Amino acid sequence: MKLFVTGGTGAIGTHAIPELVRAGHTVTALARTQEKATVLRAQGAAPVIVSLFDRAALAKAFAGQDAVVNLASSLPSVTRFMSRRAWRPTEKVRAEGSAAVVDAALDAGVERVLQESVVMLYCDNGSEWVDEDSPVDHYPITRGNFAAEASANRFTAAGGTGVVLRFGVFLGPGAAHSELLYAQARRHLAAVLGPPDSYLPSIHLADAATALDAALTVPAGTYNIVDDEPLTKRQYADALAAAAGKKSWVHAPGRAALLAGDRLTSLTRSLRVRNERFRTASGWAPQFPSAREGWRATAAVLDAA
Repeated sequence: MKLFVTGGTGAIGTHAIPELVRAGHTVTALARTQEKATVLRAQGAAPVIVSLFDRAALAKAFAGQDAVVNLASSLPSVTRFMSRRAWRPTEKVRAEGSAAVVDAALDAGVERVLQESVVMLYCDNGSEWVDEDSPVDHYPITRGNFAAEASANRFTAAGGTGVVLRFGVFLGPGAAHSELLYAQARRHLAAVLGPPDSYLPSIHLADAATALDAALTVPAGTYNIVDDEPLTKRQYADALAAAAGKKSWVHAPGRAALLAGDRLTSLTRSLRVRNERFRTASGWAPQFPSAREGWRATAAVLDAA
């Protein structure tokens, strides 16, 4: 297929573009600068310098493409994660950017749009399983995600195939927070956000990339992209410590993280998310069934760097 990818130099994009190229697709990708264009060429994609917010220019770039894969984001750094101001660029990219992408795809006659989203939209469900029909929760930092999902659904309503992919928390080389957690684990520190028996949905970036390829054939709709075995936050911290080869001496902030309110809601709630709908629709299966295997693979790469 001929694919146009936005966000190709982000955490997931740096895994997704090489995977899509390996799968035999012809990949064109949005670049904001010549430096980004150079990175994309090295990944095997043909770069196009264009604004995510320019509908007319995007439509021209999308002409002749079979699908658009929208991975564009602007997440705040780990140190600014709790700043409401720092989330404004993210909201703009997800709301206005995704709307422009869908409008341009409709103008260009593209048949399919894949839209990145997150499973952290679901309400806390304790130890019960969460699927795509489970209730969602609207809190401040989710506004952009819900707007992006609405654009993808609007694409479907207009006659195209809009696919929303709700990803778990990324882990793997290239994810800044993941690399930070590993560095902390090497210093005997374990981040446990919320009750230790609550669940954290995760997905290795390599598996997220293969899921994007698999999503090019599924029916329109919303799908959870997570590993097979969600771990509790204590199990997740233990898996990270085991991969780092260091015993955790400090587990923090634990339940105290709940005091941050909606600024950490996405990470303190319990989400035992299942991936059955996507596996059934696509035949996809993760290479790393849980964060245990994902962290071992991540450690091997980071330790060799």
